[in-house]
Amino acid sequence: MSARVLVVDDVLVNVKLMEAKLMAEYFDVLSATNAKDGIELALTKNPDIILLDVMMPDVDGYEACRLLKSNPKTQHIPVIMVTALDQRSDRIRGLEVGADDFLTKPVDDIALFARVKSLVRLKMVTDELRARYATGAEMGLISGNVEEVMEDTDSAEILVVEDKPLYAEKIVETFSTNHNVRIELDPDEALLAARSQDYDLAIVSLSLENFDGLRLCSQLRAHDETRNLPILILVDEEDMPRLVRGLEMGVNDYLARPIDRHELLARAKTQIKRKRYGDRLRNDFQAGLEVAITDQLTGLYNRRYLSSHLDNLISKSVDNGRPISLLVIDIDHFKAVNDTYGHDVGDQVLKEFARRLSSNVRGIDMACRYGGEEFVVAMPETDVSFSYMVAERLRQEVAEIPFKVKTAEGELYITISIGITDWEDQGDSVESLLKRADQALYKAKRDGRNRVVSDAA
Repeated sequence: MSARVLVVDDVLVNVKLMEAKLMAEYFDVLSATNAKDGIELALTKNPDIILLDVMMPDVDGYEACRLLKSNPKTQHIPVIMVTALDQRSDRIRGLEVGADDFLTKPVDDIALFARVKSLVRLKMVTDELRARYATGAEMGLISGNVEEVMEDTDSAEILVVEDKPLYAEKIVETFSTNHNVRIELDPDEALLAARSQDYDLAIVSLSLENFDGLRLCSQLRAHDETRNLPILILVDEEDMPRLVRGLEMGVNDYLARPIDRHELLARAKTQIKRKRYGDRLRNDFQAGLEVAITDQLTGLYNRRYLSSHLDNLISKSVDNGRPISLLVIDIDHFKAVNDTYGHDVGDQVLKEFARRLSSNVRGIDMACRYGGEEFVVAMPETDVSFSYMVAERLRQEVAEIPFKVKTAEGELYITISIGITDWEDQGDSVESLLKRADQALYKAKRDGRNRVVSDAA
């Protein structure tokens, strides 16, 4: 895995040694010998990860990490503190200011590179989300700003897989003040729980009696519902091979026993914060995408989506040797509704018609508002005879059941006209398909409206 690593250490010999090790693993290395220059490089060069010494003059590593994590432009860059300090209080202080890990010299190279690669992989996911979000914002689909400080971490939902009651009780006690904790003894039940509920963090013991904890981690990464769930594993200090294996398979963080309450809280906070930040990016992007392809009044797909997706539907149907039909629908005398009762009542009619249309087509069908009072339905794997039956059922329902509207009468009787066509041969196109359905619609309107006409009739 290639990535850009920023090394910040005031001792030049340490910098050169770390550079040599990283370059031997094919990393691209940047370096700085003081915190100020390191922060400037982080802002201008956007490294994938930062290896940060603690003991530096002027600005120490703790303050540098705090500054990096409080800046929206650099908060998503993972920071590993690499230092000679070996007290537990030093490690906890580093984690509390936002460091993703705190490694004490001399550092085991295998563990270091496994941690670097793990954090770089996770950052790449975040970078992809940030890029999509920024593109959506530039296109006007998203109103938020990707450069915002990460979300808070209160009231998190935490799933703990630990079958030793004493350890489980200690974890619950640690989180009980601000978070909701669920303990699962059975890994199979834990997997079901994780897939059915949106957890902010999973804590998995690798010392389970009758199950391999790494197997559960692998299963969590394999399912769509839990692929983005942060996993923190609890390991024994001597179990380095399994720790490295866990990091390679996508575990987010680890904690060595005996568990320190403050370290557990600090590591959990980092993971919850990243999870909520990623969720916000995904949700905002998805909401923006839905706005871009959805008609806001009716909730149906819009013309833009039809134009981009109809080609794919047709190609898939043709490749599979399946028919595809197209319905073009027009609400009869809709202008008179707007002129007589106003556009508010017209909007009520459009929304109610869209609801009836949606209830009469299948999940695989694509119903769109084409513009004004005109709608289009693409029906894959459907020939003209079946689509005619669906169209006639819809026409009857619209004509026979009055529309409830806010007028003196309280209801309006509405009718629709529908034109139908289907794919003919390889020489056909989206444009010719729409044109034939349109011509069938015009014939229905010329013949008196409130009817279904196929172009083959």
